[in-house]
Amino acid sequence: MHTLLLIKTSSLGDVVHAFPVITDINRHRPELAIDWVVEESFSALPRLHPGVRRVIPVAMRRWRKSLHSRSTRHDIRQLRHTLQLTAYDASLDLQGLIKSALLSTLGPRPRWGYDRQSIREPLASSFYDKRFHVSKNQHAVARNRQLAGLALGYTPEESVNYGLPPHLPRPLGLPTQPYMVFLHGTSRANKEWPEPLWVELGQRIAQQGMTVLLPGGSTLERERAQRLAGQIPRAQALPSLDLTTLSGVLAHAHGVVGVDTGLSHLATALQRPVVALYTATRPEATGVYGSFRAVNLGGIGQCPTVEAVVTELERLDAWKAE
Repeated sequence: MHTLLLIKTSSLGDVVHAFPVITDINRHRPELAIDWVVEESFSALPRLHPGVRRVIPVAMRRWRKSLHSRSTRHDIRQLRHTLQLTAYDASLDLQGLIKSALLSTLGPRPRWGYDRQSIREPLASSFYDKRFHVSKNQHAVARNRQLAGLALGYTPEESVNYGLPPHLPRPLGLPTQPYMVFLHGTSRANKEWPEPLWVELGQRIAQQGMTVLLPGGSTLERERAQRLAGQIPRAQALPSLDLTTLSGVLAHAHGVVGVDTGLSHLATALQRPVVALYTATRPEATGVYGSFRAVNLGGIGQCPTVEAVVTELERLDAWKAE
């Protein structure tokens, strides 16, 4: 066996959660070349991992809006041609959804994936040639690693290695002084941290001599970033950035405070000090994971305090600008 097609299309955090699988395979099956099928909007992420040979972007989100259009049919034919052109020895679906299982049918056999009891869309397992049982009562990173180990015949180590290079290029225009990144944007309003708490935390960080950077993807997030920056000394609301540039911003941060968002997981994978804030979801299942420099605060129906965040930043040596 020499080539493996890995399928993990989205979302941002889920893609990051698959990085340790690449590292494990590189360690235990170094002869394998790995190509990764991923949603086009996240295609910059697998390119960060040196163990990925080739990234194959797909447009599932765009295709669903015009499934029967000529352009969609053309794109799917091109994808099938691309996957069949390479002599893959197997495909491994880490996503475990019907959409990813359908994608696997465009590629090589055998197709490997979770069994019916291991995923929330059991029908997906019917598309696999070989199915593996993986407990749902684990973090997503652990589930991914266990599935790959069962499929490829190895046992993952207890320690987690995301495998990203320690130094990414530093984007132009970053502050010369140490800075903290606030990841305030997330997919649902009930996962947000209250703006007054961001302001209070930012003001306390400014007193430590650090700048606060506030990324924003959507219009609402950029508007919030502007509001917060207007109340925090020296804070900067960043323009909309592509994932490659944003990865560089995170990689050079003195610390990161973020809500339940994929970017908090990316900062963890980049080995930055991270305090992740949870107000509506269970960090046990999908919180930041596998790094002694990352910690989860909160949970369903909870709202972490500023003091709790400061305590963790101090513990992670991210509080002072020294």
